[in-house]
Amino acid sequence: MSPHEAYDAVRAAFVAHHRGDWTMPPKVYVTNYPAGDFRAMPALGGGHALLKWVTSFPANLARGLPTVTGLVLLSSAETGQLEAVLDAAAVTALRTAAAAVVAADALARPGASSVAVVGCGVNGAETVRMLVAHGQRPVVWDVDPGRREAVASRFGATVARSAAEALGCDVVVTVTPGTAALFPEGSLQDGQHVSLMGADGPGKAEVAVGELARARLFCDDWEQASHGGELTAAVAAGLVDRSAVTDLGAVLANDADGRSSAREITLFDSTGLAIQDLAIAVLAYAKAADLDVPTIEL
Repeated sequence: MSPHEAYDAVRAAFVAHHRGDWTMPPKVYVTNYPAGDFRAMPALGGGHALLKWVTSFPANLARGLPTVTGLVLLSSAETGQLEAVLDAAAVTALRTAAAAVVAADALARPGASSVAVVGCGVNGAETVRMLVAHGQRPVVWDVDPGRREAVASRFGATVARSAAEALGCDVVVTVTPGTAALFPEGSLQDGQHVSLMGADGPGKAEVAVGELARARLFCDDWEQASHGGELTAAVAAGLVDRSAVTDLGAVLANDADGRSSAREITLFDSTGLAIQDLAIAVLAYAKAADLDVPTIEL
């Protein structure tokens, strides 16, 4: 599917979730740290039910294996019949990219001109593709020179001269394993927006805890973000509570305010929602008849 289709589907899913039209319980983690974790993610909406069984094993890159693997099962909410089986990595990349760009569009300050993607793995690369499709020319950075060069060449982006250059852009999307803070204390700049896509599990962080207190905070889902996202450490330390965090879906539905001034720092904590996966899966299923994919009679 095109980046525009994925963007529109995920944006609509945020609104449907906020309004209660689409529902989901928080994801369930089955952990095997430090190796990685397994996640079970159900959702219901749009006449369909979904279950995503997906992994996150960051050390797999060194083994020549993908970090994210798994399956997405899509069923009819009317009959319970299985309708489609999708590759979880492909679905995850599309919805992660879409969520990052939707958040940036909603929360970046007017006139923001420089955009960066930090982390050029599968999900980061898809984010670059999404931004380029929406008329942006991002700079990219990755600790692996080969990855950043390959992604820039593939999508017509520019390689940043340094990590500092990328992290200093007006809009930054971070898509890293989240094992080390990219933004240390005092590093966020006035007017900056950051979509934090990497810290999606316990112990992960892409920004120092103290920086969260300096910013206007948004999340995809409070229950997930407060227990397994970027906000978790700040919540545990008593620095952030529910009243300080706005759901992105509420902003998109015009039920809550977004950025309040050009100088305000905005941070979006993404933990990854099953409703985002559902949006992509439903769209893929609707387009299946036009694709050369194997089908079986159930």
